[in-house]
Amino acid sequence: MTSAPAPIKAKLRVGDLVFSRSAVFAGSMILVTLAAVAVFLIVQSIPALSATKDDASILETNFWEYVGPLVFGTVWAAALALLFALPISIGIALFISHYAPRRLASVLGYVVDLLAAVPSVVFGLWGIGVLAPAVVPAYTWLNENLGWIPIFGGTVSATGRTILTAALVLAVMVLPIMTAICREVFLQTPVLHEEAALALGATRWEMIRVAVLPFGRSGIISASVLGLGRALGETMAVAMVLSAAHVVTFDLLTSVNPTTIAANIALSFPEAYALNVNVLIATGLILFVVTFAVNAFARWIISRRKEFSGAN
Repeated sequence: MTSAPAPIKAKLRVGDLVFSRSAVFAGSMILVTLAAVAVFLIVQSIPALSATKDDASILETNFWEYVGPLVFGTVWAAALALLFALPISIGIALFISHYAPRRLASVLGYVVDLLAAVPSVVFGLWGIGVLAPAVVPAYTWLNENLGWIPIFGGTVSATGRTILTAALVLAVMVLPIMTAICREVFLQTPVLHEEAALALGATRWEMIRVAVLPFGRSGIISASVLGLGRALGETMAVAMVLSAAHVVTFDLLTSVNPTTIAANIALSFPEAYALNVNVLIATGLILFVVTFAVNAFARWIISRRKEFSGAN
């Protein structure tokens, strides 16, 4: 009985070896960097987690009562921004991918992508100098006609620098990346699926509803998470636009607004000293945990809808 021939092994080349090792190194560096950031935040935050106002002057009572309003303001502003940006980004992406002529679609795509290159401080200046004064009449109208709804109640801010204005600025900032992802996912919809829907008598909107949107659902979720992550961590635009206080309130139009973790760190860090620095780093750890939890939740949703992913 003859034995099976030995498998032929490909000759290892120097270029292949260098590329494979470089790819492994680059991939592992992501985990190393993430672990290093987590370790730094945890080590620096430990002294602040049990601190009180006697230990750190920045605290009014203890750390957890200090960080509570900050977490609320961060999530509240990011959620409002996502509420405004998501339908607009989906609409722009659908227009570019399925309605606009090719030349116009390419121009609009470039214009939307260019918004991502605008620095956040420019958006902050635009929010203070242009958007905030312009929305005051609209806020007054909302207060007069819909003031019976709690979020539109209270005394309207005369400057327009409210949590709603900050959310609008954040919505403009996250719009490019969300639109770009949705557009690319919609363009990957199998042509046979679209043609089959149209052949069965569906209108263009019905074709989009039954073929394009289900196919791109995981992409929409991914775009939402990336936009939410950008909104959660945005610093300068919120710090410049928002007239903030250390409170928990759902009012959208008043001058008393909750602030965000990132903006609070940016505004308080230059004057922080001793344990106050650890307190601010600890709030950064909370933001790190919140962002990680949001991404993990999104991955869980996507994993339950693998049949809608572009890979399948």
